[in-house]
Amino acid sequence: METQLFQQEIPKAIIDGIQQVHRAIFDGTILKEEKLQHKVNLLAVVVLEEGIVAGFKLGYEQPDGVFYSWLGGVHPQYQQRGIAMKCMTAQHEWCKQQGYSRVRTYGRNERKAMLIVNIKAGFEITSTFIDAKGRHKVVFEKAL
Repeated sequence: METQLFQQEIPKAIIDGIQQVHRAIFDGTILKEEKLQHKVNLLAVVVLEEGIVAGFKLGYEQPDGVFYSWLGGVHPQYQQRGIAMKCMTAQHEWCKQQGYSRVRTYGRNERKAMLIVNIKAGFEITSTFIDAKGRHKVVFEKAL
């Protein structure tokens, strides 16, 4: 396994790999690539297995200066190998190097595996809210 980080510009082959993982874990939906545009300090962490994207973690700076760990996942055929934690660790190390003091992420109760990964990684629940689609979200933050 190889971990790679991409800032702002993500190569097309990597985006294609992220899309494959996204479709596999999010019910066949694609990540709208325009959502990657105009993000401050956009970071993509990918774990490659023999050149194939096995997992990814995307994040960017929010207006309040906190780094937002936005979206990630591991392809089902590569799960249970520590890839999600590998992505998160690489992201947090990068954040420290960039001078961020906190990381924020949101979770949903129906995605329990990610809630558990966040808690194991030292995140604390700071609040909850209902998003524009009516889904209950849990806000996690971690001091770096």
